[in-house]
Amino acid sequence: MKEKCGVIGAYSFEDIDISKILVRGLESLQHRGQESWGIAVFGYGAFKKLGLVLEDPEDYYNIDKMRGNVGIGHVRYSTKGGTTIENAHPIEIGKSFFISHNGTIANFDELLNKVSKENTILSSVTDTELIGIRLKQLYNRNKDWHTSFKILSRELSGSYSLVMLTEKGELLAARDERGFRPLCIGYQEDTKTYLIVSESCALDSIGANLVRDVKPGELVKIDKNGLSTFMFCDNENHSHCPFEYTYFAHPSSYLEGINVYLARSRIGAELAKKYQLEGDVIIPVPDSARPAARGFSVESKIPFEEGLMKDRYRKRGSLRSFIEPIQKRREEIVKKISAVRAVVNGKNVIVVDDSIVRGTSSLVIADILRKAGAKKISFVITFPPIRYPCYAGIDFPTQEELIAYRFCKDKDDLNYINEMIAFALNVDFVGYNDIEGLSKAIGFPPGEFCFSCVTGDYSCLKCTPKFKSREEMKG
Repeated sequence: MKEKCGVIGAYSFEDIDISKILVRGLESLQHRGQESWGIAVFGYGAFKKLGLVLEDPEDYYNIDKMRGNVGIGHVRYSTKGGTTIENAHPIEIGKSFFISHNGTIANFDELLNKVSKENTILSSVTDTELIGIRLKQLYNRNKDWHTSFKILSRELSGSYSLVMLTEKGELLAARDERGFRPLCIGYQEDTKTYLIVSESCALDSIGANLVRDVKPGELVKIDKNGLSTFMFCDNENHSHCPFEYTYFAHPSSYLEGINVYLARSRIGAELAKKYQLEGDVIIPVPDSARPAARGFSVESKIPFEEGLMKDRYRKRGSLRSFIEPIQKRREEIVKKISAVRAVVNGKNVIVVDDSIVRGTSSLVIADILRKAGAKKISFVITFPPIRYPCYAGIDFPTQEELIAYRFCKDKDDLNYINEMIAFALNVDFVGYNDIEGLSKAIGFPPGEFCFSCVTGDYSCLKCTPKFKSREEMKG
C-alpha cells in the first residue's frame, strides 16, 4: 500500500530546542513509514536519511547541531516516486518553505500541466513537490496562505495531511476537505509547545496532551502571535480511511475521537458474530491484528494464544512487511515470523489478520502454520476484500497485484470471494469482513469512510483516477 507517511510539526513559545522533540515524535510514528526520515528546523535547513529514525549513531551528532524553536519532520512510506534521498521529506520549495506530506494526489497529471505553465518541471517530480510548487505559485500571487489553500483545494483531487515550515519561521498544517488521512493538534504545557502530528501516539511519547483533530478542510497557522485557524473548504461529506483503524494507526492513538485499540477489538467481536467458527485456538498475525483477535476470542469463547512470533531480537526485526516498497523485502520480513509449535500443533487454528491485499503474507503464514502441525487453518480478516487500486494514500496502485481481484474480478458475492481466496491460499476457510460490519465496529456510518478500494466507487475524489502501473507510480 502507499501512503502511510507520518508528519510532525512543533512550535515552542519558550524558545526551547525542538529538534529532539521532532525526532522523538518520528520514532513514535515509525509504524507509518520505514523508507526514509528527516527534519527541518528554522535557521538550519533540513537533515534527511534513508532507513529508520536514528538508525545510524552519527545521526545524534547531526541532530544535536540543529537548534531552533520551530520545525517539521517526516517518516516516509512512498506513493509517488522511488525510495531515494532526493524524494525524502521535508522537501524544500525554492527558498520559501519546507513541506512534508502524507497522502496521494489522484489528478497528478492535471496539476502537473497547470504548474508547468509557470515553472519548468522535471519529469521525476513527486506529488508532494508538485503541491509545494503550486502553493508557492499561489502564495506569490496572493500573499496569503488562506487564499492560496482555498484555490489549491479546488485544484487538487486526493488526500493530503501536511505540515510546512516557512521562511518567516511560521508553522503551517493543512488537511484535505475529505479528511482521508489523520492529523491532530497537541500541546505540551511545560515548554509552551504546540505540536501537529499524524497520530496522537506521538503526543503521548513527547508528554503532550491531545487538543483535537485538525478538521477536514482546515488550515492551522502557528507563529509568534499564537495559533490561528482558517477553513479553506467546508465539506460535510468525509472520507476517512478505514484502513487506518485496522492496520496503519498505532493502537494507542485516537482518530476522530475513537481509540484504535478499542475499535479493533470491536471489529474482532463483530467478526466472531458473523462467522461462528469452531476452533481450538485464536491467534493473531503480529502485530496490528492482536486487538481484533482478542475481541474475537472474548466473543467466541475460543482461547486466545500468541501462535505466531516476530523475531524482535534481530536488527530491524519489528519492521512491517506491508509498507515495504519491494516485494522481495516484504517476503523476507514475513519469513522472519515463526510459529509456536506448542500452541498450533494438532489444533484447529483460527488466524485473525487485518487484511489480505496481495496475498504475500497470508501464503507464507499458512505454510508456516502447516509445517508447525496445524490440523486446520481458517483466516478471518478485519478488512473487506480489496479489489481496486488506492489513489488516496496507500500503496496498491494496480489491480493485478490484488489477490481478491485476480481470483474474483468484479464478483461481489462475499461467500464466493471467501471460497476463492481460501482456495488461492490453500487453507480451509477465509472469512472477510464487510463494509457494514467494519463501519459499525469502528463507530461511524459507511458514508463517513472511503471504500473505493473495496467498491471501485471513486466519487469521494474530484476525478476518476487513471489507473497506472507500479513502474509509472514509482518512476
